[in-house]
Amino acid sequence: MNINFELYKVFYEVANCKSISKGASKLMISQPAVTQSIQTLEGELGGKLFIRTPKGVLLTNEGMELYHYIKEGMNYFINGTNKFMSLKNLESGILNIGSTTTISEHFLMPYLKEFHENYPNIDVHITNDLTENLIKDLRNGSLDIIVTAIPNRSIQDINFTSIIELNDIFVGGDQYKNKQYSTTQELLRDDILLQKSPSVTRVNFNNFLATNNLNCTPKMEVVSHGLLTGLAENNFGIALLTKEFLTDKLGKSLFEIKTSIKIPKRKLGYAIKNHSIPSFTALKFIELLNKH
Repeated sequence: MNINFELYKVFYEVANCKSISKGASKLMISQPAVTQSIQTLEGELGGKLFIRTPKGVLLTNEGMELYHYIKEGMNYFINGTNKFMSLKNLESGILNIGSTTTISEHFLMPYLKEFHENYPNIDVHITNDLTENLIKDLRNGSLDIIVTAIPNRSIQDINFTSIIELNDIFVGGDQYKNKQYSTTQELLRDDILLQKSPSVTRVNFNNFLATNNLNCTPKMEVVSHGLLTGLAENNFGIALLTKEFLTDKLGKSLFEIKTSIKIPKRKLGYAIKNHSIPSFTALKFIELLNKH
């Protein structure tokens, strides 16, 4: 049986109004069109739905049974529409963001603060992980958007948009304040502290080494940018860190090492799945990122 939901909508409004004319007025269609729709539905169902009276129409016993189910269905439609509009107007909803811990702390927080202030009824869920794991979560739909350092390699099903450039520099604690190196090889033979692969910072540095036929055996490798920062502050060695994330430490507890090494700039941005329609919350957050 082919179900024409428009016929049930007409039936529902006429039953509510107990009048074909009032139902037609509410539906904003003509009375003959309403009458035709009722007759068509009765023909498809094989039974009468209304009894005409001088004051309007009344439901038959069979029509009353049908009405109870249609009313419940219409309530679902109405509630669903209201929920959709609530999501569209950002009166409710969820935003699932993925990012690394470092970017969340040093870049993302002002954007999260502004978004929360503007849309306090949106639940913001933040997942911190390595970029490659965040990309997997974006693919499977558990994340709406990720904010991360953009990988050097192209990823066909993910669309990256750049926001700012990042500069990786060598820094050390006060023991390295005035230390200089005459050659790149001399610096790389010192106590070098690095993030572990597959962090984007480390991959970028490894590519730089390979391109320039250089070798570096780090004294220590750690996962956390924060831990690496602390180790450098306490003079464990020279750390490769992101300059833009050190604004409150450079010249105070950390000092940039003077070197001729020019590590290629990286880009930080956001990513969504290709050929997908972002949620209303994700679109608004993207708008916020692009504005700044």
